[in-house]
Amino acid sequence: MSTLHRIGAWLYKNSFTPGSDDYIIRPVSERTLGVKEICETAVLRGGADIPAVAMEHAVNLYHAEMAYQLCDGFSVNTGWYMAGPQVRGVANSPKEQYDKEKHTLLFDFHQGALLRRELEQVEVEFLGLADTGAVIEQVTDVRTSSVNDLLTPNRNLKIAGYKIKIAGSNAANGVYFINRSTSERIKVEEADIVVNNPSELIVIIPALDPGAYLLEVTTQYAVSFFLKEPRSTLFGRVLTVKQPMSGTS
Repeated sequence: MSTLHRIGAWLYKNSFTPGSDDYIIRPVSERTLGVKEICETAVLRGGADIPAVAMEHAVNLYHAEMAYQLCDGFSVNTGWYMAGPQVRGVANSPKEQYDKEKHTLLFDFHQGALLRRELEQVEVEFLGLADTGAVIEQVTDVRTSSVNDLLTPNRNLKIAGYKIKIAGSNAANGVYFINRSTSERIKVEEADIVVNNPSELIVIIPALDPGAYLLEVTTQYAVSFFLKEPRSTLFGRVLTVKQPMSGTS
């Protein structure tokens, strides 16, 4: 297959392994597309033969039904991706019952054969060493062990990166969750920043409503000095607070 797509990637010094001399490769994060935007481009670019609004409606109906079937224990294989329920945690006895405080129910998604085949048409271009400002490399929801995906309100979140220590006297410094639907910025209380190191933050997630959020770290930290003005770093992945399952609190 010929190359149809190109993805740029910056190189970042590996701060996960002290003393290492290698670099982490991070693709350039383009803006996130929702169902509406994809349906519109399918019509404008891809020549879809139905209106974008009708396609969006059908896709939303499909996703709602897929979610219903997943909740009934079915797995899904579209060819493009596979999905299925998974329970994380361990049982200490054959008679043990599910405990939402100890076990976590979630859905796993994996790329399918059709999506893997598309990779043959993608070329990756290394863009060189990235700006050495603050970088958020990885986010881990401690409650679910989810990486770069889920948020559990009122539980711990590990934020790994580079130059992310919250420091300086400016009132804007801190960790923020930005609601993608409302643009509301929810700041983590200073007392809820449990660990505050240059390469790792551990914070208690605020009581966020279900929805999609962006994570932002604002700080004046710069290793050997403080910046005159705070600098904000936005994590490139969308994080999700899930709607509680029926019958749970």
